[in-house]
Amino acid sequence: MKMMKKMMMIKIVMNMMMKKMMTTIVMMMMIVVMMMKMKMMKMIVIMMKMTMIVMMMIMMKMMMMKMMMMKMMTTIVMMMKMMTTIVMMMKMKMIVMKMIVMKMIVMKMMMMIVMKMMMMVMTMIVMMKIMMMNKMMMTMMKMMKMIVMKMMMTKMMKMMMMMMMMVMTMIVMMKMMMMNKMMMTMMKMMKMIVMKMMMTKMMKMMMVIVMMKMMMMNKMMMMMKIMMMKMMTMMMIVMKMMMMIMMKMMMMMKMMMF
Repeated sequence: MKMMKKMMMIKIVMNMMMKKMMTTIVMMMMIVVMMMKMKMMKMIVIMMKMTMIVMMMIMMKMMMMKMMMMKMMTTIVMMMKMMTTIVMMMKMKMIVMKMIVMKMIVMKMMMMIVMKMMMMVMTMIVMMKIMMMNKMMMTMMKMMKMIVMKMMMTKMMKMMMMMMMMVMTMIVMMKMMMMNKMMMTMMKMMKMIVMKMMMTKMMKMMMVIVMMKMMMMNKMMMMMKIMMMKMMTMMMIVMKMMMMIMMKMMMMMKMMMF
């Protein structure tokens, strides 16, 4: 029955596009329906999880790019693209997203003229969402920095714990990134770049922490007037600490490469 319905929908769309006899009233109705769908979509996006939102935004962006590039393509090619996207969605097991994308594709195919205006609105929404996500990420990073600094002021053991936490977070992020194997190579490249950027940020952060710790140790030595031997031992400890940090960073890099 589903296949029959799909076939019927395809036939209707083909007939409409072949005849090119869509009246102004139908156009207006379709615009209203499109606006309603957008409102519904907004509601659904708000209710969905963060990961689903990100994935949906990526898919929406991809769709818009495809539709912009396929201005001169025939209806048959468009149908093929639609079918491929539906298969991808089914593999991902996201029923809500699949339904939304299917509806969006059908609407776009039925009214290409109106879509020129709608695409601009959609791009704006996507851009706003991405900006919001970036802000959230920045705040999260700042919070992490603050937590790390506070922990560093107390003990070395706590620093090691934080290092382990960072490694765990990196592993989780890697798993999350590699979860979607249906993505294009371009998306994978983008993910890799983001990961590298985050890695560099974390490395810089850890270097700052080590430097701060060293400075604190120097101040303590100056205050207490410790002997040369003790100074040498402390330096050795710091060197070992730095070596440990470097080793952990190398491990993280290897994991990322893998």
